Amino acid sequence: MGMAAHTDSTILNILHQSNTSGLQVLRGDNTGWITVQPYPGALVILLGDLMHILSNGSYLNPFHRAFVNQTQHRLSIVYLHGPPSSVKISPLLQLVSHHNPPLYRPVTWSEYLGIKAQYFDKALTTIRLRNEFIDAAVDDDDSVKID
Repeated sequence: MGMAAHTDSTILNILHQSNTSGLQVLRGDNTGWITVQPYPGALVILLGDLMHILSNGSYLNPFHRAFVNQTQHRLSIVYLHGPPSSVKISPLLQLVSHHNPPLYRPVTWSEYLGIKAQYFDKALTTIRLRNEFIDAAVDDDDSVKID
């Protein structure tokens, strides 16, 4: 079936793919897609939106998609890991300071899933905290600038 480009709403996903390729990840500079070649016995770990929030933007949540292979069937199995739906998720206190303020407000996974259903790829933008320091450090597409 394939799957359109998206980020995962979880903390992390563990993916096993058959020997047929189909997973692609968007390059960090947004210049194109990289195919993640299957490797026998390997698992692919994808960090989700909640990990991005917990890490205060330090760990990026990659845009990825699955494409259809026209000549071979592909099977992938994924384990989605997230917190109980009522637990508040916010940047970890150890990662915030006066010079590195929190980028996101606290949100439950249940609330975040509702926001993502409504705003899809702009969900993180809707819970992002605003101030001059943060706006200077974050692009309009909600990706953190890395020097």
